[in-house]
Amino acid sequence: MIHSFRIETALRKLGQDIADARKRRRISTSLMAERMGVTRVTLGRIEKGDPKVNMGAYAMAIMVLGKLEDLEMIVDRTRDPLGLNMLEETLPKRIRTPRRKWNQ
Repeated sequence: MIHSFRIETALRKLGQDIADARKRRRISTSLMAERMGVTRVTLGRIEKGDPKVNMGAYAMAIMVLGKLEDLEMIVDRTRDPLGLNMLEETLPKRIRTPRRKWNQ
């Protein structure tokens, strides 16, 4: 499977951030893996940013760390300036109200 360099870099950073957050919370790898419902090997792969690990496992790690709200907001429409700009381009220039017939 071919992955772009940027994806690999982003996943490595995410994995390192998960590891750092776990350590700041003083959670052992055994306890973290247990809370996530995965093995310590899988947690190790997550903390290395392995792209072959299921996204659900990454999400579980984020949830255990108390950061699920941040995950929910990643591509939230309110934080998507490009999408909002594209949507704005499709808005009509004018809104016309229907003409009323005078003899009603």
